[in-house]
Amino acid sequence: MAFLELIAGRQPGTRFELSGDRQLIGRGSDCDFPLDVAAVSRRHAVFYVEKGRHYVEDLGSRNGTLVNGAMLTTPALLCDGDQVRICDQTLSFRLMEESAGGVARGSLADHVVPSGVEVNLVDDDDGQGTVVATLELGGGGSASWRLSAKPEVKLGALVEISNNLGNVLLVDEILPKILESLFKIFLQADRGFVIMRSRADAPLIPVATKMRRQSDEGKTRISRTIIEEAMKGRKAILSADATADERFNLAQSIADFHIRSMICAPMLDSNGEPIGVIQIDTLNQKSRFTDDDLEVLAGVASQAAIAIDNAKMHEQVLAQQAIQRDLELAQRMQLALLPSVPPEVPGYVFFNYYQAARQVGGDYYDYVSLADGREAVIVGDVAGKGVSAALVMARLSSDVRFILASEPDVAAAITKINASFARHDWQDKFVTMIVAIVNPRTHQMTLVNAGHMAPLLRRGGKVYEIGEEQSGLPIGVSDDYQFESYTEELQPGDFVTLFTDGFSEAMNANGDLYGTDRLAKQVGTSAVSVEELGQHILEDVNQFVDGFSQSDDMCLACFGRL
Repeated sequence: MAFLELIAGRQPGTRFELSGDRQLIGRGSDCDFPLDVAAVSRRHAVFYVEKGRHYVEDLGSRNGTLVNGAMLTTPALLCDGDQVRICDQTLSFRLMEESAGGVARGSLADHVVPSGVEVNLVDDDDGQGTVVATLELGGGGSASWRLSAKPEVKLGALVEISNNLGNVLLVDEILPKILESLFKIFLQADRGFVIMRSRADAPLIPVATKMRRQSDEGKTRISRTIIEEAMKGRKAILSADATADERFNLAQSIADFHIRSMICAPMLDSNGEPIGVIQIDTLNQKSRFTDDDLEVLAGVASQAAIAIDNAKMHEQVLAQQAIQRDLELAQRMQLALLPSVPPEVPGYVFFNYYQAARQVGGDYYDYVSLADGREAVIVGDVAGKGVSAALVMARLSSDVRFILASEPDVAAAITKINASFARHDWQDKFVTMIVAIVNPRTHQMTLVNAGHMAPLLRRGGKVYEIGEEQSGLPIGVSDDYQFESYTEELQPGDFVTLFTDGFSEAMNANGDLYGTDRLAKQVGTSAVSVEELGQHILEDVNQFVDGFSQSDDMCLACFGRL
């Protein structure tokens, strides 16, 4: 089965099954896969099957179709995992359902064993002998070990581990304290190890080790067979004489060190999934571990897993707080880049509004006063959201100001802006943008549209989409693209509205979109001033969404001739 999954855009997770020989995608209601996004063409692209293979073809859309970042000029063969991008909507082409993978956990890349010890995990043969004792630990986040060990031993062990771990909030500090506590509890222990993996499919990594004697430090090998058995079976393992235990088939890592007894217990997270093991062993023939010792180690492993979970959550909170502080600073800096007040142009009035979906966003507006008295109004929308989009926006706004001030022809200016943007290699980032330049002496407006929604002109109570035929590609799609301009002489009372898709795609709790038709209807109301018109649009959008959280940035710029 083949299907498309929307992985970035209006409703991530939406799936479109490719069940027919030819299926259309676009903004039109007649499309098989409707994308109600203003920048998407009505019949944007087609997916079809030929000789059992899937293809996608752009249908001459305004903003083009990209496959794995490359703009389509001819039909493209689709392979499993290919990404198809239509404006700011990204779809993944899949030939089969993905299997559920393990849940990623915190990285352990920075946890290392002491410099005096080199620990290697050895792949040993998996025999079929008998383990002296095991203790089942599965069935939940905490080990269900029985209260059969000597009470004073168990109490001493748990008090020791609780005292050592209770106030520790860093994983790097927890791991050595685990082994330090175990060496106090088990006086016969000669070696101790904590082995963990960062996620379900990651390799096992020695993250902490302790040797009773300094002479034992150096190159050390641990049996992967024992560790895997403990983790997969979610059980603690006791071998009273590991060198004679057929279960481990005289593993070289055991034989080399003449290990006489060992105990190993898995650490299970809050979901009952193994995140690692604790293993201690002894070389002393007369001081073998017992069943009671195994139960104590199981309890310690349970306490250690809880402490590690708590430490990871604490680290995540600290990291989130740091990110929050950075975002607040970025938000203040971004707002400082936007105009604080509208320009003063004889015979014209201006209104603007900006609201990021997150703390920082990729939409922006700007006013640029040119040397010959003309005024430029710019509205842009960087593909994506958040910090990356905000950084692209900041750089782009700088280029726009400089090039508009130095190039009098607005179409040539946007062509230069596009070439400059492409040189920065922003990878999959592109920008839709519209620039309107008004000459207050002649009242002529010159418009260049780079893949953006067409502006709305209100004249005499009617609303028109203007300049759509001259609309070009978004900024960053083709580095040598030549843009065209559209001109319109503004009449007294004419109002022009520029907006980003955060308005047309504003959504209410039922999943309904505000839409360009409703926006055009509000633009056509009999507001007597540009400010009243802008406020009227905002009030209507707020009434429509009724407090429902928005997923896209919103930017609006209105201007008109008095």
